Amino acid sequence: MFKAVIDTNVIISALLKKKGIPALILSLALLRKIDLCLSKEVFDEYQGVLARKKFRGLDPKKVRRLLAQIKKQGLWVVPKVSVNAIKKDPDDNKFLECCLEADADLLITGNIKRFPFRKFHRTHIVTPREFIDLFLKFLAK
Repeated sequence: MFKAVIDTNVIISALLKKKGIPALILSLALLRKIDLCLSKEVFDEYQGVLARKKFRGLDPKKVRRLLAQIKKQGLWVVPKVSVNAIKKDPDDNKFLECCLEADADLLITGNIKRFPFRKFHRTHIVTPREFIDLFLKFLAK
């Protein structure tokens, strides 16, 4: 099973478009087909972004239910190492810290440009489409 950290933009995309690749990835995580790795900082960002004005059109009950399910089913870690690998947007380092502590296989992001490298220690940084391709290859074995 893959251990993955999912970037906030993938969670948002899954909520906005029910029949897209991000929604499929979120479903795989909630069905425990992949281990969704979380830290307090990553989860706090999920909550904070989903509380923004521009997402108030989302059903608040559905958002609360989703966050509760993510919180319950996540593989929680407490990062012990501070990372300063992303200079443009230092807030994104929290995802790398979570990857490092969880020994995650993948960081799935819809905005690959925010990460100036495609691998961080043993974690591969992939787009949602690349993840699905990897997942399907894994299933075919």
